[in-house]
Amino acid sequence: MAKRTAVIDIGSNSVRMVIYEKTSRFAFRLLHEEKSRVRISEHAYKNEGNLQDVPMKRAYNALENFLSIAHSFRVRKTLCVATSALRDAPNKKEFIHKVREQLKLNIKVIDGEKEAYYGALACANLLPKLQTSLSIDIGGGSTEFALLDANKISHTLSLNLGTVRLKELFCDEKNFNEALAYIDKQLDFLDTLEVTTLVGIGGTFRALAAALMHTTNYPLDKIHAFREKSTLFENFIKQILQADTKELKTLGIKESRFDVIKPGALILQRVIQKLQPKTLMASGVGVREGVYLADLLRHSKHKFPEHFNTSLRQILDVHIDNTNYANQLNTLSKKIFDLTHHYFNVKKHYRYELGIAAKLYSAGANIHFYSQNKHAYTLVQNSLEYGFSHESIMLIATLCKYTKNKLPAASHLKKYAILLPKEHITNALSYILSLSLALLSHRPRNIDFDIIFQEGKLSIISENNLYLAKEAVKKIECNQKITINF
Repeated sequence: MAKRTAVIDIGSNSVRMVIYEKTSRFAFRLLHEEKSRVRISEHAYKNEGNLQDVPMKRAYNALENFLSIAHSFRVRKTLCVATSALRDAPNKKEFIHKVREQLKLNIKVIDGEKEAYYGALACANLLPKLQTSLSIDIGGGSTEFALLDANKISHTLSLNLGTVRLKELFCDEKNFNEALAYIDKQLDFLDTLEVTTLVGIGGTFRALAAALMHTTNYPLDKIHAFREKSTLFENFIKQILQADTKELKTLGIKESRFDVIKPGALILQRVIQKLQPKTLMASGVGVREGVYLADLLRHSKHKFPEHFNTSLRQILDVHIDNTNYANQLNTLSKKIFDLTHHYFNVKKHYRYELGIAAKLYSAGANIHFYSQNKHAYTLVQNSLEYGFSHESIMLIATLCKYTKNKLPAASHLKKYAILLPKEHITNALSYILSLSLALLSHRPRNIDFDIIFQEGKLSIISENNLYLAKEAVKKIECNQKITINF
């Protein structure tokens, strides 16, 4: 597969492009993202689905500029898909032919089931593991669904139900009762489903999730994998549906979505009422990422290798120079954890986040040595994304920020309280990582000491000179009664 690939998604509301670069076989990073709200389907639904001249011109101009951007990044492969608006348009060939002849870009119009599959494929590979879940992608012209269980995709479905379609057919004329009847008839199939989580894909769901995060002062600025109880989502949707323009702004809705947010919220409200899921989760990935992954993983049944995480691998590829040291820190911290977690009253599953923090701690030094903790913290918060919950991300980031001498600040623990474990757990994990770092102060080629732990006493046994380790251990803050003996 090409090292750099552009993926363009022509939707009813927006045209978007992402440019990805492979950092190793299955790892990649985002180089650029572009969006233009061309609304190619504008007035189409009032004209038997036919695309109108002005929206087509906007879309053409956007694509022309997108290709210029892709060329500037030396992209070797460009994948372009179109969804509902072109799928439904009797005159789509006119637009597709013009783009192919003049821009040398081949547009692949995908059917609704393929669109649903691509969105679900992105969720299955790039969200935390999902059980008995339903993905929903509310677009401008259609809404796609797919069942996800243990990240297996089944029962993909596409409905002629979208924000722009509803707006033009019903909402512009204030025919809300007709809109509800139309939505409910389309959603009949939901009556037989039982799911615990509803996974939202696409601009409408992301806009609602971002607004909810804004109004609740959610501490982490990250849409992907944001999770909340469905009751809170449902109450917030009621506020959106009752709000005027000024109130929509106060609730955190961007002006560009004022005219389509209510049709989208109405669709989501009816889905929640029919399914009654416990939780809603926002996906920052969708069709574009699904198209990319289908190409990247085409020889592995559209799945990453077991226990592989593409975000973690990408950070290691780009920011870790000394992988031997990172692996030693990972091995040692987990060994100390295994010996002490009962003493510290920390459950076994936190071993995973501790190991990831150990691997990524030194990533910050690649940016600036003297502020490596700060940079590792920021890097983890922003780049450790796919496959991790917000709770895991914040714990790993916190450990990277405070590793070395001091325990996490009380102000930090308070700010992120809803995402971090109990204070004694975070402090214990921070201490273990700091201790591991101190014990490796002399940077041995191989770990040259052994550890024994009994009744609060950790003994370090070595035939070598551990002078720097002894000095470093004295500086570590710990609120537990533990003694270190060399």
